Amino acid sequence: MIRFFTHTILLVLLMLQFSAHAQKQNAQNPILFADVPDASMVRVEDTYYMSSTTMHLSPGVPIMKSKDLVNWELVNYAYDRLGEVDAINMENGKNAYGRGSWASCIRYHNGTFYVFTFAATTGKTYVFSTKDIENGPWNETSFEPSYHDLTVHFDDDGKVYMIWGAGKLMIAELESDLSGVKKGTERVLIENASAPAGDNIMLGAEGSQLFKINGKYYLFNITWPRGGMRTVLIHRADNINGPWEGRLALQDKGVAQGGLIDTPDGKWFSYLFRDYGSVGRIPYIVPVKWEDGWPILGIDGKVPDSLDLPPSNGLIPNIVASDEFKRKNNDLILPLVWQWNHNPVDSLWSLSDRKGFLRLTTGRTDETLVDTRNTLTQRTIGPVCTGVTSIDVSNMKEGDKAGLALLQKNYGWVGVTHANDKKKIVMVEGNDEAEKKVEELALNQETIYLKASCDFTDKKDVAWFYYSLDNKNWKRIGSELKMSYTLPHFMGYRFGLFNYATSQTGGSVDFDYFRIKNELD
Repeated sequence: MIRFFTHTILLVLLMLQFSAHAQKQNAQNPILFADVPDASMVRVEDTYYMSSTTMHLSPGVPIMKSKDLVNWELVNYAYDRLGEVDAINMENGKNAYGRGSWASCIRYHNGTFYVFTFAATTGKTYVFSTKDIENGPWNETSFEPSYHDLTVHFDDDGKVYMIWGAGKLMIAELESDLSGVKKGTERVLIENASAPAGDNIMLGAEGSQLFKINGKYYLFNITWPRGGMRTVLIHRADNINGPWEGRLALQDKGVAQGGLIDTPDGKWFSYLFRDYGSVGRIPYIVPVKWEDGWPILGIDGKVPDSLDLPPSNGLIPNIVASDEFKRKNNDLILPLVWQWNHNPVDSLWSLSDRKGFLRLTTGRTDETLVDTRNTLTQRTIGPVCTGVTSIDVSNMKEGDKAGLALLQKNYGWVGVTHANDKKKIVMVEGNDEAEKKVEELALNQETIYLKASCDFTDKKDVAWFYYSLDNKNWKRIGSELKMSYTLPHFMGYRFGLFNYATSQTGGSVDFDYFRIKNELD
């Protein structure tokens, strides 16, 4: 009997090991543990392209590519700067936090890639087009007004349709040159698109994405029943003008908003995202099967943890990456992993003023970090991550503040202040109203090493800051930062390299490198 139980236990252990090994050979959800919200996706032959939202960051509307729906690489942006209005330039006391450009729509038609997006900040709808999505150049067209959560469909008869709105969904034809809406074509498409989820709705159906498959039209939306979770809705019709019939398609873990994509060998998936605390809105892939002409999302109505897709190689270096700031052959371009907080002032940053360093120079005075232009950012990633930098502060001026931040509305940073002819190491917590110095220590040297570590595991949403005088012995400084996802910024936390003035301009700091790891260090 003892031998029987021993054999049974060994068998169970072997099965568990085999299962764990099998899972490692497959992709795991989320496919990207990083802030990549509002995805739109298209497949061109064996390559997938995805656009996403970056709101107030510059450049904007990232373009990623993949061969397997799991391992994605940043390859371009649809634009460098979103207009030149005060809000996106952070001028005259204005900013574009939580705004900028929102949910985009990527399409491929007759050899041309199109990316559509909209921005309440400028009041416009944008069309970016290119023959070469990875290298450009992009052509830009814009028109008014700003059409919320739009989706565009190039139909078989040559007409181009746009659907937009929330709750009540609208449709119109676009001009053949995509320069605007054709007069007289705008009308209501679905009066109450939220209806399949019930009557008690907190967020009306939005996030439209339209697809035509085997002659039928499928319209994806999300809604949010009061007291429930973000929910996927699908409407279908034989004619784009209706009638439309709708159903609740997925209600699990709050995974929602996205659409359909097929593989070259005929498999179907849905790409969606999930609100996951302070790291942001993270992408999921859900298997799809077809029944009676409807796409059925998930496995028994659930979002699986494991997928029949290749495993992830990690997010470093294709989504986030270290940067030594060393350049060859006068290559002064920042890698695509970097984005500026709002439109930058190009004359105030440099990779050439001091070879091997990023120099940030102040050009005006500000009160807090979130008022500051030319903060250079990258995504944080989950479940854990650490960012490290080295900074030379010898050219700071009176009143200057510089360092390494974790940026959202409720932010924290570790760095150096220069006040009363003395430099100090500080840890600061702040928001859009004020900053609070949590701890400060005297600094008697010109180079300092800074580190920030984040733990997003199970939505712990905590971070810690450290400093070192020799890059060997690290000491924690200040308090634990309680990170929180806020709607005013509508974005996951980002690492930020910054330098700002509070009393006089012209001071500079030199960052030697930025290094990121997917571990707590």
